[in-house]
Amino acid sequence: MTQKYDVAILGGGPGGYVAAIRASQLGLKVALVENKKLGGTCLHRGCIPSKALLRSAEVFKQTKEASSYGIQVENPSIDFPSVQQRKDSIIQRLHSGVQALMKKGKIDVYSGFGRLLGPSIFSPLAGTVSVEYENGEENTMIVPRFVLLATGSKPRQIDHLKIDGNQIITSEEALDFDELPASMMIVGGGVIGVEWASMLADFGVDVTLFETAPHILPTEDEDIAKEVTRQLENKGITIHTNALVENSRIEDESTVSLDVTVQEEEQQFTAEKVLVSVGRVANIDSIGLNNTDIEVERGTIKTNAFFQTKESHIYAIGDIVGNKQLAHVASREGVIAVEHMANLEPQKLDYNQIPTCIYSNPEVASVGYTEKAAKEAGFDVEIGKFPFQGNGKALVYGQTEGFTKIIANKENDDILGIHMVGPHVTELISEAGLAMVLDATPWELTQTVHPHPSLSEVVGEAALAVTNEHIHG
Repeated sequence: MTQKYDVAILGGGPGGYVAAIRASQLGLKVALVENKKLGGTCLHRGCIPSKALLRSAEVFKQTKEASSYGIQVENPSIDFPSVQQRKDSIIQRLHSGVQALMKKGKIDVYSGFGRLLGPSIFSPLAGTVSVEYENGEENTMIVPRFVLLATGSKPRQIDHLKIDGNQIITSEEALDFDELPASMMIVGGGVIGVEWASMLADFGVDVTLFETAPHILPTEDEDIAKEVTRQLENKGITIHTNALVENSRIEDESTVSLDVTVQEEEQQFTAEKVLVSVGRVANIDSIGLNNTDIEVERGTIKTNAFFQTKESHIYAIGDIVGNKQLAHVASREGVIAVEHMANLEPQKLDYNQIPTCIYSNPEVASVGYTEKAAKEAGFDVEIGKFPFQGNGKALVYGQTEGFTKIIANKENDDILGIHMVGPHVTELISEAGLAMVLDATPWELTQTVHPHPSLSEVVGEAALAVTNEHIHG
């Protein structure tokens, strides 16, 4: 069976399905190929389920602390099957929503594995898509004018930490716990490792975290990383930095051992389970790139600013192109790609203006340069910081740890970066993102009247602090 389309999209995650909707809006006939479930890793094995579990952990922690708010709760406990049921119901509701959006956009969804073919009887160009089905049904041949690759990523694995899906796991297997382990060692102190460490600790699990860099969250501003380290250690997490895991052994059904070199000293650690969170790799091995002239560099596909590959009619977005591996990045890249296919003139994406969020407790959010990166880029910087402990709404919430930090260019007063750690900063960061898009200055942020009492006041106060004019600090 052969079908013709304006665009065929391989991958139904937040990059692929958003691109499909935008392409449909532009009047293009769209085929979307997904071999698992619409919504991709983000919806089913990443962003959404992990945030649902983090919310349950947060509620449990707050319930245990209810007496500080004048509320008496006797012996709160975790019903983990119900926690998982809540997570699954959220996923199902969102999955149904994505399916409805496909129907609304008249997007044809093919539930199979999409693979690129070279020039053939179907097309003189590489890019015919063969859709292969698990049930043995005859392949569908999709002949599109354009192809968009949005096949996402999977957890990176390392040889001496063999994933067995039971005791040595990735975050994807951890989502399916029937019950919480008593103890967990986490290898990797990046975003995923820190979120899981925070969540498990709030659930009452004994957590040890290993990071090879000098501090956890190595891509974040160093002041932010220090504050997160302090707060995680205060909740009982043991953190080892400059730590290299050399070997692993499954001792018995409830014990895994790790040989770790910490600060150049060899040590052994044990726990019930090990979670490996050392990054993600692009899903490009089996999608037929060998049938094209598409270039791959360091495991990701090379594109131009509009996400065209060397085969100009084939585009690629999301985790497979080596930029920020974030759902909202993939979505925007997908929109830019299909608008370019439609001969519009989309704005090129400035990755320095994209907010990143970490949904641990404490939350972290940032946009733009870190202080170290700004200095390395040659900027003469000035810094404004304001703590949540000086914020009335934070006191009302009972969450006063953390701060907002603004980095500005002393030469022209432009904001270079804004970094936050503390309560609900993943919601506050959008104001900072807008400031970056508009090339705002700290003064312009101070002229934005922030409602009182609100957590957002820390942004205005941090902006005032750049020139040492903050009011409440």
